[in-house]
Amino acid sequence: MPMTEPVPETSSILIVAATRAEAAHAPPHLPVVITGIGKTTAAIAVTRALAAHPDPSGVRVLNIGTAGALRDGVAGLHLPGVVLNHDVNAEAIRSLGYDPRERLDVDGDPTVTLASGDVFVADPLVRERLAETAQLVDMEGYAVALAAASFGARVTLVKHVSDNADETAWEWPDVVAASAVVLGEWLRAHVD
Repeated sequence: MPMTEPVPETSSILIVAATRAEAAHAPPHLPVVITGIGKTTAAIAVTRALAAHPDPSGVRVLNIGTAGALRDGVAGLHLPGVVLNHDVNAEAIRSLGYDPRERLDVDGDPTVTLASGDVFVADPLVRERLAETAQLVDMEGYAVALAAASFGARVTLVKHVSDNADETAWEWPDVVAASAVVLGEWLRAHVD
């Protein structure tokens, strides 16, 4: 279940993570919202946090977390500049005359794309399909970015590769602690 701590009204930074494990090394003075896993819980938690802030458009949302590598050789820390909603049938929605907004540009490297969806990617065929349009995959980034954008808040996605989005993804509980250390170091270097 998501656990949301109140965001101080004076804070212009909001750290967002899916799990406490991913945020374990976030500096303790920064406000942290733990959303729970998946796009729906992430969107709700970020919306609640920003709606309660007196100036949500002045908040910088930093979504820290792990990601799977969709291509061999992709490792380390990344700040994607593009995030995709990979499990929406965008073409069908577009053919009905609506914009599915399946792609969002965010603060970060425009050459790095994160695909987000409610599918836990551990299947090589799904990995291969997603690798055609993205380097990384997670389950919350798109929802965090969409919720933040709806309030005019800036968003940066800070993702550390924890696995290869294949059978190694099932080892996530054993490797998340190492990713949390790297994410905490990034926060201390860029926010503190």
